[in-house]
Amino acid sequence: MNPNPRFEELDYRQTPLGDLILRRRTLLALDNREVFEIILGDAFLMTSLFTEVETALARLGLTAAAESLGGEQPLDVVVGGLGLGYTARAALDHPTTRSLIVVDFLEPVIDWHQRGLVPLGAALTADPRCRFVHGDFFQLAVAAADEPGFDPADATRHFHAILLDIDHSPSNLLHARHAAFYQPESLRRMAAKLLPGGVFALWSDDPPDADFMKSLHEVFATCAAHVVTFHNPHQNRDAASTVYVATTSPRT
Repeated sequence: MNPNPRFEELDYRQTPLGDLILRRRTLLALDNREVFEIILGDAFLMTSLFTEVETALARLGLTAAAESLGGEQPLDVVVGGLGLGYTARAALDHPTTRSLIVVDFLEPVIDWHQRGLVPLGAALTADPRCRFVHGDFFQLAVAAADEPGFDPADATRHFHAILLDIDHSPSNLLHARHAAFYQPESLRRMAAKLLPGGVFALWSDDPPDADFMKSLHEVFATCAAHVVTFHNPHQNRDAASTVYVATTSPRT
């Protein structure tokens, strides 16, 4: 048996959003590099081949939060979407992060990390600052003050930063029911879960969207769209994604 198969399916699950597959590939063209990939239905969710944007999401979002809050305050952070864990890992690597809650709708993804099936799983699971929450980020984000929130132990808890990496973009959704979240009313309800001066940051695979920026401007004191470029070895060319960073008004 080949100890390094070129393609291996590590897990397959049926979920409410479609068939979920975790696979590992060895890319001969990249010096036998081992790559992990997540597939959901017909959607290619994530690969470990390039993770620059996931890292940039945490770096840009938490740097903005630290600057808004004075630079020294420990940050309590929520990440929407666990995937292969690169956004969560980058959030924990930020020097100001005190606690991290990672919310994922797909329980098998949490299970992969807890079982060590993905490269970052063991370290994330062992970090005492990090907790996984099985739940619907979009439902929890707009929940009323007396309803369950991101922290199952404290429905009224507020956070310094919320980082979102689930849909491909505000207009390219994994599920149609997510669409309402990207409108001002839902964004306003989510922003109410941030502390004054807190930050909401979002990854998008599309170029900056003027309509979504308009929605952010209606809710947040400031917002910006950062274009993040990275090399795509599959296509041997540079690619680009967008990280939106929006900040609530500080309390004086």
